[in-house]
Amino acid sequence: MRAAYITELGPAQDIRYGDLPEPRPGPTDVLVEVMCTTVNPVDTFVRSGVFRTAVPLPLIVSRDLVGTVVEAGPGAPGFGPGDLVWCNSLGHEGRQGAAAERAVVPADRLYHLPPGVDPEQAVAVLHPAATAHLALFTQARLRPGETVFVAGAAGNVGSALVVLAVEAGARVVATASAADAEYVHALGAAEVFDYRDPRLDGKLRAACPQGIDVHVDAFGTNDLSLAVEHAAPRGRIVLLAGVSARPVLPVGPFYMKDASILGFVISHATTDQLAEAAVTVNRLTAAGALRPRHTERLPLSGMADAHLRMEKGALRGKRLIIRPDLDR
Repeated sequence: MRAAYITELGPAQDIRYGDLPEPRPGPTDVLVEVMCTTVNPVDTFVRSGVFRTAVPLPLIVSRDLVGTVVEAGPGAPGFGPGDLVWCNSLGHEGRQGAAAERAVVPADRLYHLPPGVDPEQAVAVLHPAATAHLALFTQARLRPGETVFVAGAAGNVGSALVVLAVEAGARVVATASAADAEYVHALGAAEVFDYRDPRLDGKLRAACPQGIDVHVDAFGTNDLSLAVEHAAPRGRIVLLAGVSARPVLPVGPFYMKDASILGFVISHATTDQLAEAAVTVNRLTAAGALRPRHTERLPLSGMADAHLRMEKGALRGKRLIIRPDLDR
């Protein structure tokens, strides 16, 4: 089969496109014919070695896929040939990735795609939406009526954070560029401020007089001084982006508010946590609430270019839909 893969950890230019042996499913695995995959920042971290995880070499890259079941092992009940399915946790912890014509997926990491959901629209939101779910509910334990602040709300994870928080009954205050404010408002944010506004501190204080219950920075700046200043008593600050960020924590105000900082990466999520997130992802994709802002198609042979564009920051607000069939 054709695949996009690496033979050692390194730069995006080292991603190869060529033939690899077709995988065979084990007793609790499902063999999936891949319709489409995509690229996420964490895919570049795994490929480069920034995120340390067990990887077989050669390693097929990418973690997300939507496809159809070819064959299911005897220990993979509920899946049969022709089923439309998805996964967002391949390509790390010893598992091969999704960027191939066929992929083996452990049954406990595979989910049915709801009827009527477009595979390309789905693959674009699987990773950002699951990340947002884990941030808000697994980590921060968001409750209805709380105030959520989302920095970088126009991005892929940021927009998912807004949608999920609003759907859960929270009030969302966000930052984005001035050009993206209308888009973020349309997602349901009550207030949207320009992140470059020198008066941001005062505007946040006026918009959130009781403080912010959950602060999530999807952009990765992680301004802890701002987060602590505006945190409500027992406020939660969730860190999920900014691998090289080294912010200063104002310790005194932080502990005086009984606040907490919660850091996580989706790659460490348990299968139970991922399955719980999948329920929300399926429900909101089926309802049309989760959808990408902009998409672009690429063939599987363009994976190296996809990683390069991701690392250069050229994909903000855009999701690449990578299809093996475009190379045929």
